[in-house]
Amino acid sequence: MGIGSGIFIFVVGLILAFALQVEVSWIDLKLTGYILMGAGFVVFVISLAFALRRRPRTTVRRETIDPATGERVERTTDEY
Repeated sequence: MGIGSGIFIFVVGLILAFALQVEVSWIDLKLTGYILMGAGFVVFVISLAFALRRRPRTTVRRETIDPATGERVERTTDEY
């Protein structure tokens, strides 16, 4: 499941909790909507945490010679 599925589950829960005005005897649609909204939020947050954790990180090292002193200068930068 990803970020999109978390949003989808949350929206289905919103629709069940607030938009439908149907009475069903065997299930409480309002409670089911609230449960789906909570589950969708949890899926969204967990997927977002994993997505941000998996960002590629590249360390770039560049060696240059400083023209003023003639010394080698090594610069390290992190690129995403």
